[in-house]
Parts: sequence; structure tokens; C-alpha cells
Amino acid sequence: MLNSISLNQLVEITNGKLIQGDGSRMIEQISIDSRQIFNPAKTLFVALQGSKAKGESFIPSLIEVGVEVFLVPTESAEKLAASFGSQAFLAVSDTRLALQQIAKYTREQFKYPVVGITGSNGKTIVKEWLAQILSQSYAVAKSPKSYNSQVGVPLSIFGIKADHQVAILEAGISKSGEMAALAGMIQPNLGIFTNIGTAHQEGFPDLKTKLSEKLLLFQSAELIIYCEDQDLVKSEMERHFPPNRRISWSDHPGSVYTRSLKLQVGHSRLILVKEDLSTHTFQLPFSDTASVENITHVIVAALTLGQDPALIQTGISHLKPVDMRLTLKPGVNDSLIIDDTYTNDLAGLKVALDFMQQQRPKRKKVLITSDMLQQGNATTLYQEVLELIERYQFDEVYGVGDEIKLLEKGLGNKFRFFNSTEELLSELDPNSFSNDLILITGARSFGFERIVNRLQQRIHGTSLEINLNALTHNFNFYKRQLKSSTKVMVMVKAFAYGGGAAEIANHLQTLGADYLAVAFTDEGVSLRKEGIRLPIMVLNPAEESFSLCQEFDLEPVVFSNPFFQNLGEWCSRQDSWLKIHLDLDTGMHRLGFEPNDISELERLIQTYPQLEIASIYTHLVGADESIHQDFSLKQFAVFNDMKEKIFQSLTYKPICHALNSAGIIAFPDYQFDMVRLGIGLYGVEVTGRFDSSLQPISTLKTTISQVKTLAPGETVGYSRKGSLPKGGKIATLSIGYADGYDRRFSNGKGYVLIQGKKAPVIGNVCMDMLMVDITEIEAQAGDEAIIYGPEISLKELADQIGTIPYELLTNISTRVKRVYYLD
Repeated sequence: MLNSISLNQLVEITNGKLIQGDGSRMIEQISIDSRQIFNPAKTLFVALQGSKAKGESFIPSLIEVGVEVFLVPTESAEKLAASFGSQAFLAVSDTRLALQQIAKYTREQFKYPVVGITGSNGKTIVKEWLAQILSQSYAVAKSPKSYNSQVGVPLSIFGIKADHQVAILEAGISKSGEMAALAGMIQPNLGIFTNIGTAHQEGFPDLKTKLSEKLLLFQSAELIIYCEDQDLVKSEMERHFPPNRRISWSDHPGSVYTRSLKLQVGHSRLILVKEDLSTHTFQLPFSDTASVENITHVIVAALTLGQDPALIQTGISHLKPVDMRLTLKPGVNDSLIIDDTYTNDLAGLKVALDFMQQQRPKRKKVLITSDMLQQGNATTLYQEVLELIERYQFDEVYGVGDEIKLLEKGLGNKFRFFNSTEELLSELDPNSFSNDLILITGARSFGFERIVNRLQQRIHGTSLEINLNALTHNFNFYKRQLKSSTKVMVMVKAFAYGGGAAEIANHLQTLGADYLAVAFTDEGVSLRKEGIRLPIMVLNPAEESFSLCQEFDLEPVVFSNPFFQNLGEWCSRQDSWLKIHLDLDTGMHRLGFEPNDISELERLIQTYPQLEIASIYTHLVGADESIHQDFSLKQFAVFNDMKEKIFQSLTYKPICHALNSAGIIAFPDYQFDMVRLGIGLYGVEVTGRFDSSLQPISTLKTTISQVKTLAPGETVGYSRKGSLPKGGKIATLSIGYADGYDRRFSNGKGYVLIQGKKAPVIGNVCMDMLMVDITEIEAQAGDEAIIYGPEISLKELADQIGTIPYELLTNISTRVKRVYYLD
């Protein structure tokens, strides 16, 4: 925080009441996360109501580590004060509102420029790029990652320190009524509006309403930067703000800045002509539309803040059009790499460390980091970095730069210092790492992506990127459809629908899933070996795997009386017990007990008490299609009848479940005790009713291996199936049917995206390669091709070849590298 603050001041700021404690006590840090307490004696813990737990439930453990001041809801304050005698409790009606009020007060103490950024797309990258360019001259505070929400913005503001000279904060909203609170906290001197689009449109009646809501951020801004080339943006800016507060740019004459572009493959030249005819020219290391738009906002903002154009160009030369995100990548010798090589500041480091803490345990923790550029007083800064390193228990730390050497005294022989990235690379032996968790975080100018490349596992040029934020969004969407008492089992069979079972299971564990389900016992064994602790149901256990179920605490599905008896006899011989799940066949006619099996099942339950029935369930045949509604209702009736008969043989009540992803939407009245979430978690809403509410979690991408120019009439691929009658260009991509790209996409049935444009498949898909027509696309070897992702609907692709999204997801080969990230 900027300055320490007393409890009496906090009472006044929040309109709260101090139940007990010394009002003169000073607070230097504010936290909402029990895992991120670094100075407990000077920390105020704000007990928010989270999606998984109430903040106040962590108070006992926080008291144990030395936290003594808590901001809590009024209704809980007296009881908490009575339970804990010496701690201070500040009671408020709404803890989130109080957090925002403290943030507003903190912002008002900062007397240097604050830049506020909003819009539909590009907020985070504009913030990051502007921070990098300005940090050449100023100490810059900024929102960590995409901390732009009702809680993220306060945390960003608390990251502003007294020696910062400019702050850059982004604001994101998803529905009407949210921006007023963000605007009250950020109070920008300079505003940047990136663009307006359909992201989060479901929270607004129309685009104009959403735009008006976003523009509330700039009510107090002295100047606002925006592009005039969207008609709606132009008209609304002119309606809301006078000319002397608007800094517009456009590709057409008449704006404050007129932009001219010369685009080439991989780079471009940008010229800005101001109204007074002064001209600035910049060379850009990219040419794609989104990056060029984002950097234009950044350049205009930097010029407005007085940055020297030559220094802006120097900063631009270090930028690349990559996503600003935390990524989890497979490393050498079964290691895991957290790639945070895009930014390196204290707030970002804390986010990366929190992400690291959520990962599966490894042999040792390794940090590779660089100097934190333009972050204020070095001694104070690296003392805090040292405290973080000790708190997160790193075994080895590699430091590159000049100031980073300040860590050496505190870390001793854990620390290895290098003057440059080149020096580190010359001594870095990948084979010295084995089953380790490696966090690599460095300022952009240090080029730490070379370290990632050295330590990354070499599997395949094609990669499947999994957006863990999107997975979280989808999980929470389905949770909102459920009663608070309803448990969630998540299907992670078939390698988590192609996404990679261990990492997704680990993320679900942190999200608060209640159960996991796999198809086969070895899948469950693998998850246990990777540190997954959640209960795991095995759908298709083999009799020879009974001992593995026992050893690894897996819960097999039992689907017939003979199978029940065989498992019961095995447990008797082993003098052991197992939790099991009963599969009832109410109409699927696949596996499961039928109604006429129940009498014998009741006898077996009494004979083999070693088998504890954890749950009873059934499969719906057609929950995704309304035409089968009557049949589904019949299934529910049969299920109810069968389970009630089974209950008569039990002295306890197992969990009951019937709904899959489609059923959660179609039959909310039949949640029973638990639901099974499958394809919906991965971004496919098969009923079609909530397509826009889910986010695709995966992007399959590859690269162009070679570009060829063909003469008219030449053919492409096996059996000469592909042809370009008029000639043209083709690109060969490093993906084929061995990677899971279906051969049915051959000869124009499928397409990929290159430079944002459709490139149809030409000829037959090969085992390891495919060819696409890029006659109308400027591309070269090494460029990226999107196979599917947010821009290419899985449903659309599946329809093209007469299949279902499940097949496309689960067919992706394990040789394709999985990369996990938080955007």
C-alpha cells in the first residue's frame, strides 16, 4: 500500500464498527487470501464470501500465523469477537464494498497519473505494453495479469507503492451496474478505450448499453484515447465527452491522430500524423490487426504522457504479439514449467506464486527470475522478494541482472547469480532437472523465452492450449444452475476429453469439485500418482484391477449381480472393504442393473457388507434433445423406484445422481444429491440453450512447415485428390490424422485459420501433415495455424463430417503437447 493506515481511519472509511482492539493500530497490508499473508502483524484480512468458502472460515488458521485484525460481516462480528479474545474485528455491512471503499481512499492518496483502460478486447495487452514502454522512464504500478474485476481492481490499487510514478489499471465488467464501483476506485486521469465487441454481451440488452456502461469509467478523466473507426464508439464518445477531453485516432483524416500503415509479413510500419501535421513513424515487430490496433493505443497514450518517441520505439522493439498469460508446460524429465516470461514485477510474481502453489507436488521448487525493472527502491523490493521465496519454500533460485544479486545474502547456496541470460544459458544443463516444478519469470528485455525453450519437453510442433480460466468459468456456470447442496462429479475420462487428465483434475480439485470419474482403473491410478486426492469413481473396472482399486483408494462401478458377488468375495478373501457405485439401467441398455435384478442385489448387499455403496446412479439416454423428454421422465421414475428398493437393504443413504451436462440444463428438478459434469465443462453446451454462456477451453494449433507455389492444374497430396485449377499457394501444416485430425476433413471439408482467415484443406489429410490453400493469405513458414478454438466452433467442425464434438476432443493424440494457461 501507499501508506500505513490506522484502524480508526478504516472505521471512518468503511462506516464500520470496531468490535474490539486498539483503534490506533496501524495496517500496512490488506489481504483476501489466507495463502498470501507475508506480514501478519500488520495485515488486515478481509473476509469475503467466495464461491467455495466464506472468508471468515479461515480466521482460526490465520490467527495461528499471527494475523490479528479482521474485516468481517456485521452479523458474524460479535460471535467471532467472543470466540477469539484478543483479535480486532472491524464489522461492516458488506465486506466487498468495504474493500472497495478502502481501495478508493488508497487511490486518492496517489498524486501521480493513473491510466484507466477498458473495452471489450485488448485491455490486458494494452496495459502490459504501455507499462513496458513507460517503465523505461518511470516506476510503473499496474494491475497484475487481468485483475480488472470488482475484487481485482482493489487488489491492483493496493499494489501501488509510494515510489511509483504512474499507475495503469484495467477495468472489466460483465453486466450493467458494475462500472460505477470500478470508476470510483480507479478515477483515471487518462483513459484508454480499446474497442467494443460482443464479449460478455449476455449481461447487457444491447451493444450501446454496454458501451455506455463502460464509458462511465472516464467520467473524471481529463483525456480519453480511442479509435474513431467504430461508428458506435465515435458517436457515443462525442455524445458523452467534449472535444477538449477526446484524443481520437483513425485511419481516415479528421481525428487528432491520423494513422497510416504499411503492412508486411511479420512486421509493419506505423505513421501517426497529428492535427498540427507533426509526424511520428514507428517500426512494429508484427502485422496482425489486433496487435497493430493495441500498439496504436499504447503509442498515443505514451505520447500523451510525454514519453520521447525514440524511447517509445526502443520499447516497441522488445514487444512481441504473444498472449500475456501464465502457462504450464511439460518440461524435461517429467518436470513442469510455469512460463511467466512476459512480465516481472512484484504483483505479477505473487500471482505466479499462487498459481505455482496450486500445482501438483514435485521433487523440488526452482525459481528462475530477473531484475524487476523500474520497481522503486531496490533494497525494499528485494527484501519482499526474499520473503516470498522463503514463504513458498524454493529449493533453488537462479537470478539474472544487476540488482537481483541483493538476494544472495539471504539465500546463501540456494542462489546462483548470472550477469546475463546468455551466461545462464551457457551453464544451464537441462538434465540437472528431474520431476521439478520450475517457475520462470523475467522482464521482457531479458528474453527468458530462450530458457523456457531449453527446458521444455520436446514432443511435437502441434500443441493443445487449455485455458484454465475458461474451465473455471464453465465450472462456475454449471454450479450456478445447481442447489447449494448438490455435489458435482466431473468426468475426466478419455484423458479429460483430450485435455490432459492430471492437470485438469488438479485444477478441479482447487475449484472445489466433489468427485472425479474415469473410464478405467489405470486412469485413476495415474491420477493418484500425480497427487490427486478427490474421490475417484471408475466406470469400467476389470476384475483383475480389484487390488489396484484397493491400493489407490479408487471406487469401482458395479453393474451386475455376478460382478458384485465377485468383488464381494475378493474383499472377503483380502479381509478388506471398498466403496462402490451402483449403475442402474433405466433405458440406456448398456451396462447396469435392471429392475428384475434388484431382489438378488438386495441379498448380495446383505451378504457382502464389505462393499460400501457410495452412490447409486443412472444414465439418461436423450437429455440433450427435447424430443426424448417423456422418455427421460420415465427414466427418472424407474430410477426412483429402483433406488428406493435398494435403500430398504441399507442402514445408510448413498449419494444419488442421474444428470449429465445436458441434464443439468434440461431437468433442473432432478438434481438428486449430485450431478455429473462432462462435455459442458469443456465448453460444449449440447442442448444449444446456453451456447453463449460457455467458453471453449481449448485451442488446437500448429505451425506452417513450408509454403509452396503451384502452377495451374498441379495436384496436391496422395491420389492427387487436391488441385488448384488456376494455380496458387499451399501451406503444409505439421498435423495429421495420427495427431487426431480426422481424415474426413480432407478435400475442403475442413479448414484452419491463418492470419485470421480461413484456409481450406486441400487434398487428403496425411498421417503427420495436411495441406491448406493459402492463395489469398500472406503467410510464411513458422506462422501459426489454428485448427480449432474460440474462433472455430467444434460443433461446426463436427457437423461438417457427421460426428459429434466428443469425438473431435477425445481423438487428439497424446503426442500433441498440452499447454495450460491463465489469461
